Amino acid sequence: MTEKRRSLRKLFVYECQFALTLWSSISFSVENELFTSFSNNFPEDGSDKEIMSLPLLYTNSQQSKDNFNWVVIKNTSESLSLSEITNDDVKTLITLPNFRKGSSLRNLTLTNVSMDWDAFIKVLQAVWHSSIEYFTINKFTLLSHIRRSTFNYSGTSMKALTLTKVLIKDLYFTQDDIYRILADMNIRALTIAESEVIHMVCPSSVSPFRYLNFSNNDLTDQLFQNCNNLSELETFLLQRNKFESLSKVSSMTSRMKSLRYLDMSSNLLRSNGAEEHCQWAESLAELDLSSNQLTESVFECLPVNVNKLNLENNQIASVPGGVAELKSLKELNLASNRLADLPGCGGFTGLEILNTEKNLILAPSADFFESCQSVRELRAGRNPFKCSCELRDFMRLERQSGGKLAGWPEAYVCEYPEDLRGTQLKDFHLTELACNTALLLVTALLLTLVLVAVVAFLCIYLDVPWYVRMLWQWTQTKRRAWRDSPEEQESVLQFHAFISYSERDSLWVKNELIPNLEKGEGCIQLCQHERNFIPGKSIVENIINCIEKSYKSIFVLSPNFVQSEWCHYELYFAHHKLFSESSNSLILILLEPIPPYVIPARYHKLKALMAKRTYLEWPKERSKHALFWTNLRAAISINLPVA
Repeated sequence: MTEKRRSLRKLFVYECQFALTLWSSISFSVENELFTSFSNNFPEDGSDKEIMSLPLLYTNSQQSKDNFNWVVIKNTSESLSLSEITNDDVKTLITLPNFRKGSSLRNLTLTNVSMDWDAFIKVLQAVWHSSIEYFTINKFTLLSHIRRSTFNYSGTSMKALTLTKVLIKDLYFTQDDIYRILADMNIRALTIAESEVIHMVCPSSVSPFRYLNFSNNDLTDQLFQNCNNLSELETFLLQRNKFESLSKVSSMTSRMKSLRYLDMSSNLLRSNGAEEHCQWAESLAELDLSSNQLTESVFECLPVNVNKLNLENNQIASVPGGVAELKSLKELNLASNRLADLPGCGGFTGLEILNTEKNLILAPSADFFESCQSVRELRAGRNPFKCSCELRDFMRLERQSGGKLAGWPEAYVCEYPEDLRGTQLKDFHLTELACNTALLLVTALLLTLVLVAVVAFLCIYLDVPWYVRMLWQWTQTKRRAWRDSPEEQESVLQFHAFISYSERDSLWVKNELIPNLEKGEGCIQLCQHERNFIPGKSIVENIINCIEKSYKSIFVLSPNFVQSEWCHYELYFAHHKLFSESSNSLILILLEPIPPYVIPARYHKLKALMAKRTYLEWPKERSKHALFWTNLRAAISINLPVA
């Protein structure tokens, strides 16, 4: 029994040793497989497999921790992205199977790289002779020992090299040692951005560069002057540098025979107009000069064959006439400048798209589409529009343009006057009369003529001039009376009644009226013009004085009365006293019936009096005469004050 237990114990020990040996063998095998090609680790269908950190695969290997410090960001059959690369990693990095010719790896990205010049050249040379086509280094710190190096440019598959955010800590080195290595590369695309590069040398021979991106550096006007070896270059990006002279930029491009696109935005470019000689590449089709310090003189220094021109965010106040014709120009961006009106198209006969947003345009010209008939899209919104009559023609143009105004109606809003601020132009309306000066003048003239005609008619119909004249005479009489004897202004009644009649009715007045009123008891005193008018005074003044000194005014009405001008005077002044003194002083005697058509239009007061007041009618029967005189005497009976 004891022997059997001992045999079982030995068997268990042997099995444990075998298991440990097998596990060590498997671990060693996995470790050896690390440096095999990435393509061998994936299925044939090309599916991607991503890992976070190579050292994490070898937690049991002290050697892996010491040799591999980088972090894997992305790892596929065609793309590899590593981070945290240092000098110590270079030797291992360049021996990876992925850096061999024939590997399936096409894109390599290194981030947060810190190494010296020699290590960089080794990595670059290794990538150069691999199957990698696109190589990017981001956040690259170049430590020290920059010196002239030889570089083997033969046998490469690389198409594009990108270096961004390069920081050089070596303070003493020759600039050409770096620039020459990069400038002579026989690849299609080179990017050096956000790296404070101050210069770049011209390639030693005709370069295959098709794409160059030197944006966000410190390059100046000296770049590539008199450089003949960039004849294949098609796209050149130089935004956010320190270029100042537009003529030198044009001179730089004059030898780039294939250049199609040039981006010079966000520089310090100025143009001195006629003082500058500009010679651009004839092939240049698209030019971006936005966010510079250019004025309207820039139109004297532009490539003649340009198709798309961006002049946004400059200091252009107008587009001058008579500039060189840009017949090929299809799209022009003048947004965020100082334009006060839409530009004409005299020099841009083929213009199709125009952008004038964010300028100082108050009222755009209505004849824009007439001079720019080829324009199919106009962006003129976000301007400080002044909603006035000048804007009506532009709004009418919008309705006729057939949708050519881009951004309508949201981007077209009134800025002035303040009470209309925020109102969309489509909601702003003014009448034709308010905006058509000629029509307004004609209307005002017609209204004035109509008003004058109406006033003239009323004056004639109502005899207004006559009343004005009478009012003037009454005023003058009062003024003279006040001036001659101011102490006698308080009128004292001297007569019971003033008699107003026509000379044609004088027989009845003298034979009937006066004798019957002045005879008998009561002693009524009548004022008659023949005996009581004061010689030397005007007739109007005598009439006024007699009316004011009489308690009543008797008017003998007949067809003859309404034909008398003086009777009209007397009625007017008596009526004036009626209203000024609020007295009931008028007595109307209808001697003969008066047909209405006989009374002139200016006797409207007489018509009103006869319609509203009771009058005494002279009876034809003798038996009624006594009652007539009794009623008349009762109407004028009053005790006059003693003089």
